[in-house]
Amino acid sequence: MAKVRVGRVGEQIKKELSQIIQTELKDPRIGFITVTGVEATSDLSQARVFLSVLGSEEQKEETLKALARATGFIRSELGKRIRLRHTPELIFKFDSSIEYGSRIESLLDQINRGDGQE
Repeated sequence: MAKVRVGRVGEQIKKELSQIIQTELKDPRIGFITVTGVEATSDLSQARVFLSVLGSEEQKEETLKALARATGFIRSELGKRIRLRHTPELIFKFDSSIEYGSRIESLLDQINRGDGQE
């Protein structure tokens, strides 16, 4: 029962964070961000937020720094939108699964075309 609630709260956090980042944050260092997932601890004290950022490695690092500086604001906005006893501490991490998937897809395309053979 508790895991179901944690999952539902995680999905709600994901939805609200996407909206907060897209509409409320005005930092020019923040590029195009997609919130791909949220893993919350069982006591909802921490939430790992997985992000996919479009751009170079330098732009990704700048985006992560900007989000780290805005964590307090994001957390307070999240607390206003979701009724929880304690708003979870947010930990932002990059989600490289989309890049990994596109790399595998391009390799498979090369193999199917026969480009990979010497």
